Amino acid sequence: MATNPSRPPATSPDRVAQQLRERILGGQYPGGTTLRQEELAEEMGVSRMPVREALRQLAAEGLLVLQPHRGAVVAELSIAELEEIYEMRAVLEPLALRLAIPRLGKGQLGEAEDALDEAGREHDGQRLSELNWKFHAALYRPANRPRLLSTIELLHLNADRYMRMILTVVHHREQSDREHRALLEACRRQEVEQASSLLKRHIIEAGQRLVQFLKEKP
Repeated sequence: MATNPSRPPATSPDRVAQQLRERILGGQYPGGTTLRQEELAEEMGVSRMPVREALRQLAAEGLLVLQPHRGAVVAELSIAELEEIYEMRAVLEPLALRLAIPRLGKGQLGEAEDALDEAGREHDGQRLSELNWKFHAALYRPANRPRLLSTIELLHLNADRYMRMILTVVHHREQSDREHRALLEACRRQEVEQASSLLKRHIIEAGQRLVQFLKEKP
């Protein structure tokens, strides 16, 4: 998820949550892994309280499941969950874009284009994921709908576990880049219907590729 330099310094629970989040998204903690508070606290050099708060935060994000007598367990990857995430994205993101386009300025368009240009030179899955969100967030932010954008950001976060599996696959990157650039040009021309249609198709087809990838994964 994108960082905001205007935010105050992260508290200990925030720092712990960010480290654990990255381990989950990066596959270091696969689905079904039990995370133990005392072990994490010792490893990270903090008390158990910030670890406990971090685990609750990640559970609220859908990355962990808190189970009686077992503690925090990394949520399993699920085709059903993936389909639901992309169904929601395909509805909410075109709505945000429709609201944003009349207010899109050169700054946001330039930020989105810079993200695409940097992604074209990048090979690290984590950074590609950050740039993908930076691109989308730049286009949606002028909608000025904080609750809507917060929901979309959370959906991107949950999709990230799946997305990183194919972000570095060449043919997927090439297709995604073409779709992103077509979307950006429609936004530049203030073509609300065209941009919304391109975005919806982009999200639906990305979800379909991911589902197919998961089904073929050994």
